[in-house]
Amino acid sequence: MKKLLVALLFAPLLAFAAGADVRLDKAPDRSGDLPALQNGAKVFVNYCLNCHSASYYRYNRLTDIGLTEQQIKDNLMFTADKVGEPMTIALRRADAKAWFGVAPPDLTLIARARTSAAGSGADWLYTYLRSYHRDDSRPTGWNNPVFPNVGMPHALWELQGEQVMDADHKLVLAKPGLMTPADYDAMVADLVGFLTYVGEPMANFRKALGVVVLIFLFILFIVSYALKREYWKDIH
Repeated sequence: MKKLLVALLFAPLLAFAAGADVRLDKAPDRSGDLPALQNGAKVFVNYCLNCHSASYYRYNRLTDIGLTEQQIKDNLMFTADKVGEPMTIALRRADAKAWFGVAPPDLTLIARARTSAAGSGADWLYTYLRSYHRDDSRPTGWNNPVFPNVGMPHALWELQGEQVMDADHKLVLAKPGLMTPADYDAMVADLVGFLTYVGEPMANFRKALGVVVLIFLFILFIVSYALKREYWKDIH
């Protein structure tokens, strides 16, 4: 029983250690770029939401990145009837586990969950989504050095093309996709920006509020210090 508890305790650390020797690329910051976040939402709905939910995030929150409810209903609501519903999927968890061996994880907090000493969760996702390569030894035909022996196939392969691992263990684009490498990287950056955003939609407000609070405390310190000197100036 004790060994089981220890294994459960360190299981998340072992998961994060997968691909730990791979250098993570810095993800471009999309936090304040509304058009990029909107494009990321479009990519997520079209390519990720078939298997992965974002069940802790509701469609109507997309208005926070500049979309109207009508735009959301017309272009992004494929898995719900009402704009106030969460971004869930029709695939049942039990069926997914039976078909794929493991149920695809919910992605609402994936960027925060993948944060480690090697880099931020955004860096991990940005590198991961650009590192798929062909591997005939795998059941799906794909592998990824960031997540070795990954079970998920490359959902974006038609856009990126097909990469292979050369003799020097470097990724080489063997068959171009529908997008140029630069355009694909930019699209992935938008998608990662959106996944980072849904993990904490109030992050920008929190950071701005923190600056205001620090300024207030600094002014309060000056006033308090001046008041203290005035009260104690005649006391020796």
